[in-house]
Amino acid sequence: MSENNALQFDAVSVSQSPADRFEEYLQSRGLRSTDQRRYLVEQVFSRHEHFDADQLIDQLPRKGEANHVSRPTVYRTLKEFVDAGLLRRFELNGRSVYEHDYGYPEHDHLYCVKCHVLLEFQSDQLVQLREEVAKQYRFRVRSHRLIIHGICESCNRSASRTRRKQDLV
Repeated sequence: MSENNALQFDAVSVSQSPADRFEEYLQSRGLRSTDQRRYLVEQVFSRHEHFDADQLIDQLPRKGEANHVSRPTVYRTLKEFVDAGLLRRFELNGRSVYEHDYGYPEHDHLYCVKCHVLLEFQSDQLVQLREEVAKQYRFRVRSHRLIIHGICESCNRSASRTRRKQDLV
């Protein structure tokens, strides 16, 4: 996913590294900690960006190279990261997109339907509204996901320049 101008939030204090938390998750389920799983934790958490499985696979070593991870292992491990509370998965244009969850504050998104930029934002007013609605309906909130689809300022500007040129013809 493109993330030009995306805000970076301060990390939330956590007691374990993502790698340690994942190791604990694997042990609690009787699953093996393999070199490939450890490598994927390192790759996914070495940078902050939204991504889909294909984008991650494109960044990994190819078959025959050191640290190669097969496509099925990537998909299976991404599901395990979600189950372990390390990543959040959401649907965007029919694709599963992943983002950091562990050690990252709750936030929402603005998504440009033209250039596909995905901007993160936090809003105290939105959280307050969420809490008021939950109270009204006697509902306990665990989390929420808001993605506002629209057109970013840059695409808006280029669209208006295009229209002006057409108007002159």
